[in-house]
Amino acid sequence: MAYIDDPQTQQANLKYIRNSMNEPLLEKGRELELARRWRDKKDERALHELVKSYTRLVVSVASRFRNYGLPMGDIIQEGNIGLMQAADRFDPERDVRFSTYATWWIRAAIQDYVLRNWSIVRTGTTAAHKSLFFNYRRLRSKIEQASEREGLTDKGRKEIAKNLKVKVKDVETMENRLAASDQSLNAQIGQDGDEEWQNMLADERPNPEEIALHVVDGEARSRWLNKALGSLTDREQTIIRQRHLGQDVVTLEALGQELGVSKERVRQLEARAMEKLKVSIEDQVEVGPDMFAGAL
Repeated sequence: MAYIDDPQTQQANLKYIRNSMNEPLLEKGRELELARRWRDKKDERALHELVKSYTRLVVSVASRFRNYGLPMGDIIQEGNIGLMQAADRFDPERDVRFSTYATWWIRAAIQDYVLRNWSIVRTGTTAAHKSLFFNYRRLRSKIEQASEREGLTDKGRKEIAKNLKVKVKDVETMENRLAASDQSLNAQIGQDGDEEWQNMLADERPNPEEIALHVVDGEARSRWLNKALGSLTDREQTIIRQRHLGQDVVTLEALGQELGVSKERVRQLEARAMEKLKVSIEDQVEVGPDMFAGAL
């Protein structure tokens, strides 16, 4: 679904495009002179002339991305950012025209913008997935023209996957993604419907009954644990509390120093205490109905 600007924005975009196309082209010598003045003296007037002369290049590149459902004015402005980056990094001593160098930066800036904003669903971050995103329509059109039929067949999907070095599954996912568009959760269901799509979403949070049961269960488990701890000696309780019930786990060696026993002895006491706890809690769970009677 293409984005449609309001009339005032459309007029502003057209005015900018016309002005860009009327900017005079630079000769190679003048181009290099301006680039050197900016590089060596940070001459802003030179930078302004250099960049302004190639805004038509930004418009040309931006027009290739007009079918992604994004505001054309924003796409052009992102391209201008890429143009500024190119001007800042351009080396006039290399035998390369500024337009050739700037095209890469303009396209990269626009592609990055499209990937960030085209859809709330990510389209992929790898170089291969980006290539698939930006080349899918072109390759699909080429295949459809060759086969004289609309739509892709399995053979066509395999051809695209081979051409772009991606999996066929990735091509299928991109095909479905590009065929759809993001929908507002506030959109009405049906033409005359009073319900919005967001009202049909399931609330995955616990309901009041589940919350109450969780509280009761938590209280019961606390009673079981407190009673089980009462069956341990003072030293065993110290070990269990510091090894399992505190925020920071105390090492066996540190506990051994505190209790005046070896590290191995602490490990033995811990194992014995854990077994006592297990037996005590199992005994309490077996009489579960009585345990819950006072809480419900």
